[in-house]
Amino acid sequence: MPLYPVPDLFPAMPEIFLAVAAMALLLVGVFRRDGGTALVSWLAVAALIVTAGLVVVVGGAHQVSFNGMFVTDAFAGFMKTLVLLGSAVTLVMSIGYNQREKTARMEYAVLVMLSTVGMLAMVSANDLISLYIGLELQSLALYVLAAFRRDDTRSNEAGLKYFVLGALSSGMLLYGCSLIYGFSGTTNFETLAQVVAAGNAPIGLIVGVVFVAVGLSFKVAAVPFHMWTPDVYEGAPTAVTSFFAVAPKIAAVSLFIRFLEGPFGGMAAQWQQIIWFVAVASMLLGAFAAVNQRSIKRLMAYSSISHVGYALIGLAAGTQTGIRGVLIYMAIYLFMNVGTFGVILCMRRKGEEVGTIGDLAGLSRTHPGLAAALAIFMFSMAGIPPLAGFFSKIYVFVAAVDSGLYVLATIGLLSSVVAAFYYVRLVKIMYFDEPAGAFDPVGREMQWVIGACAVVVLFLIVGLEPLAVSAQAAAGTFFHG
Repeated sequence: MPLYPVPDLFPAMPEIFLAVAAMALLLVGVFRRDGGTALVSWLAVAALIVTAGLVVVVGGAHQVSFNGMFVTDAFAGFMKTLVLLGSAVTLVMSIGYNQREKTARMEYAVLVMLSTVGMLAMVSANDLISLYIGLELQSLALYVLAAFRRDDTRSNEAGLKYFVLGALSSGMLLYGCSLIYGFSGTTNFETLAQVVAAGNAPIGLIVGVVFVAVGLSFKVAAVPFHMWTPDVYEGAPTAVTSFFAVAPKIAAVSLFIRFLEGPFGGMAAQWQQIIWFVAVASMLLGAFAAVNQRSIKRLMAYSSISHVGYALIGLAAGTQTGIRGVLIYMAIYLFMNVGTFGVILCMRRKGEEVGTIGDLAGLSRTHPGLAAALAIFMFSMAGIPPLAGFFSKIYVFVAAVDSGLYVLATIGLLSSVVAAFYYVRLVKIMYFDEPAGAFDPVGREMQWVIGACAVVVLFLIVGLEPLAVSAQAAAGTFFHG
């Protein structure tokens, strides 16, 4: 019988460890039953932190495994760190929330871990097959999480909508993959890059790239494939929404970059037009649709759509400076959103969750610390200097101008002005409206998470240079000239 080489598993050690840890914690939860929920959750957080350490140990050198289907490099290391940080922090925030909402079950932490395994695989995908496997592993866990509150109609509706539309996007993505394979004869990203570099890419290959881009646009909630986002964000449990808004979005943006800049960097002139349109549509719809929202979670859904549009400006630039801008943007986006959802999770009165913008009225007088933190996050999202959100937009706008995309940068700037209205309106409601009533006491873990995020957003200017250097090295993965 033929002997097949044993794959070098070292590059995939973080993913292997996290998958094994998820299975082990599932067994722990089964044997401990209801009494093991908190234990499993905190052990899951520890496993995510250890996985982040393994990402550092694996390093940023270019390594491949599984016959070239899996790759680790500086880009993967940077984005995996953000994904793991987002998953760990949102899991910490969910522990107290699930206990209060009587939805504390050990499956929650295991589903978050398995979804994170899929995200890490997405970031390191070097083949159309591994791309799809990672994407579906992430999505299958997210479908269940969206409907995690089984007795709640809106949660079930959110899970069903996300599943149906996710299946549609997966079908489009698979059709695009089949076209790419049919017209190139390969699914490997490095081989595809050689085919594209040879010139004369057939029209079928371009169409295949478009279909895959459509599927990925759904995952990042970019217009016009955003229709699931407001309903799922509002219907899913708030702890799940906070997870949706951070880690899966970072992983999907990472996959978007790796798919377009890796094998199809030589076809930038073709796909840049698509990204340009998607970025403009996302920025404008996110800015204008959020103005009349009354639900804080729906407002954050449209906010996330607009932020994806800003991040895609850097991808549309198609340069190392542009990719660096996207990476910096996603790093800052992580802290702004985690902090904001931390405040949203604290919006409870007499044990009941409240979720309208009006419920924030007079927060500065009842919870001054909470109001100050949310004001910092809102001003940062609006792009007001010297907060972190200002620098995230500066980096992508500069990349667009350097690439001659003046119209795109101008539209981004104008949509930022519109979006600033609803961000600043929240601050006005907190500081100038009559109090609507005090919230319940804030848990210690939530105080630490919100405080840490506020400090990072407020003082990131001090550590901006190291972040920019790391992002530059990660972006250099795709540019060797």
